Amino acid sequence: MAHYHGESTIRPEPDKVLQDIANYVHNTPITSELAFETARLCLIDTIGCGLEGLRFKECARLLGPVVEGTIVPNGTRVPGTNYQLDPIRGAFNIGTMIRWLDFNDCFLAAEWGHPSDNLGAILAVADHLARKGERLTVRDILEVMIKAHEIQGGLALLNSFNRIGLDHVVLVKVASTAVVSKLLGLNRDQTIDAVSQAFVDGQSLRTYRHAPNTGSRKSWAAGDACSRAVNLALLVKKGEMGLPGVLTAKTWGFYDVLFKGQEFKFQQPFGSYIMENVLFKISYPAEFHAQTAVEAALQVHSKLKSLGRTSDDIKSIRIRTQEAAIRIIDKSGPLDNFADRDHAISYMVAYPLIFGELTAQSYTDAAAADPRIDVLRGKTYCVEDKRFSVEYHDPERRSIGNALLVELNDGTVFDEVEVEYPVGHKRRREEGKPLLLAKFDRHISPHFDEVRIKKIKETISDLKTLSTLPVDQFTDLFVKP
Repeated sequence: MAHYHGESTIRPEPDKVLQDIANYVHNTPITSELAFETARLCLIDTIGCGLEGLRFKECARLLGPVVEGTIVPNGTRVPGTNYQLDPIRGAFNIGTMIRWLDFNDCFLAAEWGHPSDNLGAILAVADHLARKGERLTVRDILEVMIKAHEIQGGLALLNSFNRIGLDHVVLVKVASTAVVSKLLGLNRDQTIDAVSQAFVDGQSLRTYRHAPNTGSRKSWAAGDACSRAVNLALLVKKGEMGLPGVLTAKTWGFYDVLFKGQEFKFQQPFGSYIMENVLFKISYPAEFHAQTAVEAALQVHSKLKSLGRTSDDIKSIRIRTQEAAIRIIDKSGPLDNFADRDHAISYMVAYPLIFGELTAQSYTDAAAADPRIDVLRGKTYCVEDKRFSVEYHDPERRSIGNALLVELNDGTVFDEVEVEYPVGHKRRREEGKPLLLAKFDRHISPHFDEVRIKKIKETISDLKTLSTLPVDQFTDLFVKP
């Protein structure tokens, strides 16, 4: 029975969704070796993405302690830096690094998002606890990652937050709050309280993801969600009460205020499905609905090159795509900044058609200044393919199809190039693994010398060995020399 502020209170029956999340976090063992192996890949890829984000000054300037020079005893170590922060600020730092370049994993359903964003909160808390002397290993991190993925993705399967204007980082906050509460030693009832606080907390609008307000907040929004999650879990650990009817309360609850009176729907019980089916961004730092379009564009670029042609010879480009892509990344007119460009399918197709590549540098102001890009964007249009839209939601497929039909000025029409599954998809996992590790190598190489790189690669190469490593020894591998 919970007692708050000196008053004896009978605890009302909490909303079922809160109970289901807490029961899963505390009582459901993870037995899927596929999930653990995928989580290993996810862990190293996510840290690599964070290290690469750190190389961009716009990201790096947001990081560090609130008060310059602060070093917290037993504090969270931030990869690629010498910062040692409290876990709340550490969660913001790590979460912001991870998300900055839009290059970490993805899961697409009624809602989309990036479940590895939760590592910002998970790693910050686990590292802090390990440095305080708690026995936590990488295996513990992997299990918590699997559960955070499952909570975020399970809520995303049938519930669209973007359609009502809420940003998907609400799911990062809820999932991170749930799993770090267990790391922090909260019991089941306290986890319910903490998750209720995450739902009642102010939720981010998608304003910063859409023109004319597209901006860099989208790159630190997940870091903000991670830090809020850790703060809320710590408050509950100190005895703060929860709100058992936070979702269902008439007039004042989440459903009535923010979800048009609708209750959450669930496709299946929480297990390990999301981690097993997560999508890795292996080839291109591009919003995931466009990944297959970029792959198709590179094939067309090769065709043009083989014929001695260039993008200047293109008359029109038709992109056959899914409804979700049309809704969020089909943009015309000027693109104002990096954040606008990496969420515009016309830009993400035009750039590789011209240059034969798409990298993080492709979205900078300097890169975007080439006038050929907007000329080609003006020749590009999207149409919805109903089959792509249906198979996008099919739990057995989860495809993210795009197809490019290119016509040249002389009337030549190339065969349409269709790509249904990106290389980071479960159906292309074996093809993707060596490419994912090569991506990790690229991301760590600017930060460390050959001796450190060799040690890192040896440590992460085997799931069994990696799993037994204490968390603080793992994070020490990535601390700035």
